[in-house]
Amino acid sequence: MDILRIATAGSVDDGKSTLIGRLMYETNSVTQDKLEAIERASRRLGLEHVDLSLLTDGLIAEREQGITIDVAHIYFSTPNRKYIIADTPGHFEYTRNMITGASTAQVAIILIDARNGIVEQTYRHYYITQLLRIPHVAVCINKMDLVNYSENQFNSIRQEFRDLLGGRELPEQEITFIPVSSLYGENISKSSVEMSWYNGPFLLEYLENIEWHAGENHLPSRFPVQYVIRPKSEAFPDFRGFAGKVASGVFKAGDRVVAYPSMQESEIDHIYAYENPVDLAEAGQSAVITLKDEIDLSRGDMLVRKETPVAAVKDLEARICWLDSAPLRAGRNYLLQHGQNRVKAKVTQLSHIVDIQNYNIIEGAEEIGLNQIGGISIKTAKPIFADQFRENKHNGAFILIDEGSNNTVGVGVVV
Repeated sequence: MDILRIATAGSVDDGKSTLIGRLMYETNSVTQDKLEAIERASRRLGLEHVDLSLLTDGLIAEREQGITIDVAHIYFSTPNRKYIIADTPGHFEYTRNMITGASTAQVAIILIDARNGIVEQTYRHYYITQLLRIPHVAVCINKMDLVNYSENQFNSIRQEFRDLLGGRELPEQEITFIPVSSLYGENISKSSVEMSWYNGPFLLEYLENIEWHAGENHLPSRFPVQYVIRPKSEAFPDFRGFAGKVASGVFKAGDRVVAYPSMQESEIDHIYAYENPVDLAEAGQSAVITLKDEIDLSRGDMLVRKETPVAAVKDLEARICWLDSAPLRAGRNYLLQHGQNRVKAKVTQLSHIVDIQNYNIIEGAEEIGLNQIGGISIKTAKPIFADQFRENKHNGAFILIDEGSNNTVGVGVVV
């Protein structure tokens, strides 16, 4: 059974937590004791209905304020697949939580309050789906019950969103508009009676039918080495395997591979999943690879198939979302983490920042502040083996780490 990763986004009070709680409730993913606890909590809050948002707002501060602060990872399943939802905050000051929560998603659900239409956070959150190249976006026009399930209001917001795009759609990104009422379960797990004018999929139907595997295995093959296995036991006196997770593409026994940075070539002898030999290892699969030749390969290095080489770069252009309260300025030194490879790096130049409200590029930036997105140039002490993010998102992202505090201060993509 495959796993679909989803990120939710939207402004404050657009109903993200309620929508997720409704999905959990209607897929029978809530235990009886937890449902009873939520019913008691709803009564304490003086509510006439069961507040399903309490299923996801786990922090005390969240329940007291009725907002989402932290990134909550929610798990539920249907007979067809498993789901992991990153329920991310809507407040501007928690944009960094949204971008980290969405970094591994195949689907983004952007909620819009049917009463308010497009707001500033809608621009910001949709831009992040483009920055992270999330292939599927569901724009859920929520709280349709508060506008009398108006088809005209739905069409108006859908057109407003299309105007927001202004021809900036990614060709590989699919956008679907769904009118919903999370509070009453309209168009969540079944078609809405109140909105019979809508002839598209309800939300769960949309999620169940997304196909996302096809493109993963056709990406360039990348295997970052995490650990070198040398048991030196009587049963395996000469065993030398390389453990890691396939970042993208496929590796098969007999493939010719190149080891970076040594550039030595060899052929894959065996591939193991746990202790069992397998014919191939696919994207996202942890494996141990053995080679027919003794070559120099250690943690932080990378195996790639010979026909899909990767660039070894020390000077790179990137787009970054800044996560630290102290602004980013040119000349600062950081640690750059790319996969298993961690190197010293200097930000040599700031080229621009992005005005999220209209997607305009503001040239000549002197600093990039908290939650801002901008373009930078970086020089690393040693090469990293990165693809451009638009070509291979699984090998084109990195983080910047403050050397003093060891905090993650930036999330970037290679452009």
